[in-house]
Amino acid sequence: MKITPSVSVLSPDRMEANLALLLKAEVRNKSPESIPVPRAVAYPPLINVHDHLIGNWFPRSGDHRPYANSSIWVEDMRNSFSYHERNKYWINDGSFVLTEPRASLLAQLGAYKNLFSGTTYVQDHAPVQPTSYYETFPISVVRHYRQCHSITIGNWWGGLPAEEEMHLSHGKMPFIIHLSEGTDETADLEFTLLKKRGLLQPNTLMIHGIAIKSDELKEIAQIGASISWCPTSNFYLIGKTLDIHTCLELGVNVALGTDSTQTGSINLLDEYCNAHQYFPEIPLSQLFAMITVKAAKALYLPEAKAFLNPKSTANLLLIDQLETDPFCNLLEADSEHIQLLLHNGIPLYGDEEWLEHLVISKDYTTFKVGKREKFVIGDPMDLNDQIDAVLGYHKDFPYLPF
Repeated sequence: MKITPSVSVLSPDRMEANLALLLKAEVRNKSPESIPVPRAVAYPPLINVHDHLIGNWFPRSGDHRPYANSSIWVEDMRNSFSYHERNKYWINDGSFVLTEPRASLLAQLGAYKNLFSGTTYVQDHAPVQPTSYYETFPISVVRHYRQCHSITIGNWWGGLPAEEEMHLSHGKMPFIIHLSEGTDETADLEFTLLKKRGLLQPNTLMIHGIAIKSDELKEIAQIGASISWCPTSNFYLIGKTLDIHTCLELGVNVALGTDSTQTGSINLLDEYCNAHQYFPEIPLSQLFAMITVKAAKALYLPEAKAFLNPKSTANLLLIDQLETDPFCNLLEADSEHIQLLLHNGIPLYGDEEWLEHLVISKDYTTFKVGKREKFVIGDPMDLNDQIDAVLGYHKDFPYLPF
């Protein structure tokens, strides 16, 4: 079956009007061979380079902002209302075994945070989990990576020492580490320590990088490493963010990440909007690259995952056309405006009318967003209900649209 949107964004620097896209999905009998979708824009699904799926509780925590570095916030966070409320449902005992039922449910909730913003790939920065953990999600949670929490705290949440984790990456998957998340001497020295320990490699993905200086950014660009930029979280916690202009001038591979809702944005569409509000001078096409091609590069994902393939469209984000410019269109869009989200040929979310044409072999649920009937793979409403049953009251999560 082919669909013809008003505009198709094939990549950050290529778009075409009225282009027929051949959907690589199971189609119902008697469905038309071609469906026009006027007033709609087609994109490749989005990629979130940094999240903590179990951390997507709400409201934010951090009563003594701004912090000189994030390590101070980690301690302060443990005294927050949000942390103690989450403890009523799941207590982090320090083991970070995320296959435990309640931890797994929270991670599932974090996956839906991403799904409802048109994101089909997310990096869950936590110790590497068993394969079974990654097979439970409605979207793709990156499973091939190595990690360390940070230079200052080390791998306190699990995993091997940073050098061993880097060795196990074999240079073929990202090595991910929080770095220079602050403004004090501790944050300032972390890049130097990273280099001394042999941890600055082409596959290094540094999260935040607030205190990284221009000459150090030049080294990052030269070696080909990547930075995850989370401006919402940075401004909320620290009051400052990465030197993004120098990054862009030097050609550093920078990708946008949400961080968790404990400090960061509601979802990746929200982060895209916030980045634009903070830095309106950055072309929106560059911000779009940060949630598609640049994110794929940072996470060592197949390049094809970041582009829209009109001849075999197994991955698709179809959104109402609210603005003429497709990149401005994303500034206005939210979960209500997503007509269809397709991942590896499987419909994940969208307007219920698509179920007249496309087959979902997995369980799904329906609900209303505004005046529109929606379907979604799985049952996120049940996840919310399970949390409510333990808390004894209803808990709202702003990234859930129902």
